[in-house]
Amino acid sequence: MFKNLKLTLASIAAAAAMTAVTTVNAYAEYPERPITLIVPWGAGGGTDATGRMIAGLLKDELGQPVNVVNRTGGSGVVGHSAIATAPADGYTIGVVTVEIGMMHWAGLTELTGKDYTPIALYNADAAGIQVRADSDWNSAEEVLKAIKENPGKHKGSGTGQGGIWHLALAGMLQDSGAAADAAPWVPSKGAAPALQELVAGGVDVVTSSVVESSALIAAGKVKSLAVMGEARLGAFPDVPTLKEATGSDWQMAAWRGIAGPKGMPDEATQKLSAALEKVWKSAEFQEFMNGRGFGLVWKPGAEFSTWMENSDAALGGVMKAVGLAK
Repeated sequence: MFKNLKLTLASIAAAAAMTAVTTVNAYAEYPERPITLIVPWGAGGGTDATGRMIAGLLKDELGQPVNVVNRTGGSGVVGHSAIATAPADGYTIGVVTVEIGMMHWAGLTELTGKDYTPIALYNADAAGIQVRADSDWNSAEEVLKAIKENPGKHKGSGTGQGGIWHLALAGMLQDSGAAADAAPWVPSKGAAPALQELVAGGVDVVTSSVVESSALIAAGKVKSLAVMGEARLGAFPDVPTLKEATGSDWQMAAWRGIAGPKGMPDEATQKLSAALEKVWKSAEFQEFMNGRGFGLVWKPGAEFSTWMENSDAALGGVMKAVGLAK
């Protein structure tokens, strides 16, 4: 009896070892077929453009096609859900964006950054504070002082109600001790129309990426007073960080990263991360991003996970303050 039991246990152990070896070997050759990259936003936008660039370069690194699929709808919910619910085998990944830290607070989904296998953050565009070139304000500190002293008088814009640039302004005000809605928000369909409204005198301040206002800055119609990032932007070295300008360490950025469904095999995740780092460091990708003004930030797996958690907490706090959290 004991002899048979020993044989049975030995057989189980051998089978388990063989399964483990088979699994490792399977991913030693990963990828063996094409990979799908889901983009949760429409064709032609920044997320689509950067995603397609990454897909093309990853193909060369991995030796397999990386096919981009746009899954739009539900303010980003459809595409982000498609990434999270895909088979966790490493053959479906996607571009996860800052909205993953906003959608669940708004009651649109229960998804958070914890529902993914983070591979790497590759882009972050910090919010900037833009005013008219002829404005009496010459520093972010002066903007904050004016808004605090005259709540409700000075209007802000940059995106739709509850969008990332709205939350950037509201969070900055809240962090400085003012009410999050001290500068009434004028919704717009994006930074471009908001900046035109700024130049026309319809609003007093626009929060958006500095890159989005670069053409008007070059034309002498707009000036940028600060950027809500951890460091000055390489393309705009004269624009101080918000901390340098006011002492506030409030940071807010629109960001993009690559992630897969939760529970992906470590071997696949590691191969993707290594390949993506080569892509990110390549001259072709760097030139592409710099040429279009996209902020280059690299944070691999664990660091990207922490980034998402911090972003989620900051966004949730502001959304609660302005009554957008449910």
